[in-house]
Amino acid sequence: MTTMKTIRLLFAALALFAGALVAVPARAELVIDITRGHMRPLPIALPEFFGSAGQEAQAGRDIARVIASDLERSGLFKPIDSRAFIQSVGSLQASVRFPDWKQINAEALVQGRVEAQPDGRIRVEFRLWDVFAESQMAGSAFTVAPNGWRRVAHLIADAIYKRITGEDGYFDTSIVYVAEDGPKSNRRKRLAIMDQDGETHRFLTDGADMVLTPRFSPTQREITYMSYFRGNPRVYILNIDTARREVLGDFPGMTFAPRFSPDGNTVIMSMAQDGNTEIYTMNLMTRHKARLTNHPAIDTSPSYAPDGNKIVFNSDRGGAQQIYVMNSDGGDVQRISFGDGRYATPVWSPRGDLIAFTKMKGGEFFIGVMRPDGSGERLLASGFLVEGPTWAPNGRVLSFWKETRSDERGKGFSSRLYTIDLTGVNERMLMTPVDGSDPAWSPLIP
Repeated sequence: MTTMKTIRLLFAALALFAGALVAVPARAELVIDITRGHMRPLPIALPEFFGSAGQEAQAGRDIARVIASDLERSGLFKPIDSRAFIQSVGSLQASVRFPDWKQINAEALVQGRVEAQPDGRIRVEFRLWDVFAESQMAGSAFTVAPNGWRRVAHLIADAIYKRITGEDGYFDTSIVYVAEDGPKSNRRKRLAIMDQDGETHRFLTDGADMVLTPRFSPTQREITYMSYFRGNPRVYILNIDTARREVLGDFPGMTFAPRFSPDGNTVIMSMAQDGNTEIYTMNLMTRHKARLTNHPAIDTSPSYAPDGNKIVFNSDRGGAQQIYVMNSDGGDVQRISFGDGRYATPVWSPRGDLIAFTKMKGGEFFIGVMRPDGSGERLLASGFLVEGPTWAPNGRVLSFWKETRSDERGKGFSSRLYTIDLTGVNERMLMTPVDGSDPAWSPLIP
């Protein structure tokens, strides 16, 4: 187990302060390995953003609250209780009294201000301070409509996360999922979308037709999914902004798990025809369909590598459900999973360094990751039924869904969305108004 002393040294050497253990320039390049171990969260002070009165003051309170919530959920930051603050928000606008923040053990400080503009918009500015080095690390300003305050908060949280960890943030993103309600034997399933923290939730479909496996396009403004129209499976593309829905195609047999290629020009999916399930692609411009696999086994759940050159999928061609990788043209198929149990729903990390998967072993389900060659398998989450991993755009956090066991009368059943980071220790439930499954994480919002 990593000791507290080791953690302190790591943050001192690579993060944002010059402490008692080692002296570091305040603007040293920050590189923190957040893939393993249980790191001590960094104490950070997040006072309310200063606003003179009314709308400005309320926006300042709301923005600071959302930033603190984003950073705390990451597991890497520990926002300090505001009741411990010595310096007031008002006096902070004149100058930072660093001894006051050192006294409460803050290692980072966020200072912000909200000002109404003559055109009705608001200007939001922030500064990130290294408390130990008494120097500014980052800062920026945004001018938005008053209702844009929440997105500004996510953008600021991303900037803080990146400056301190060296990794891209993931807070200015959305999650689309299958919202479920009703009895287990007769569930209503609708598409729903929300911010990554569960806020600004809205339904995209009315539940008249069952929906499955929603996935974002690389531009974040379109979703591909499968739906049953009058009992027939169809693959749709839905524009989030306009709500325009387009049928990608009517396919004979069953169609599963459509997903965009990295360039957004192709959709890859598996189709069952004549009792055989294979992987196909469809060019969105020409509607040309190409078959990639040709095997009597079930080949499904394809996912592109971020460069588009490889595809990961699962197949039972070896006798049991396992993970395989092939070239984007279907050639050079290689099995990469060799552990005990069965593997499903593989999805390539946006960074290209890992593949997430669902594993079934001994009556239990797991969410895990492995390298693209199958090495380094690690299991991050487990449960009666956990399934459907999806990556945050920085490749360091996963979302998935977890179903609880019901009794013999079907009572006690629930299906909820969760997130977990690559340490496997920071698991959080996403609050949604109804049950959920099949989450898909968007790219960063353009």
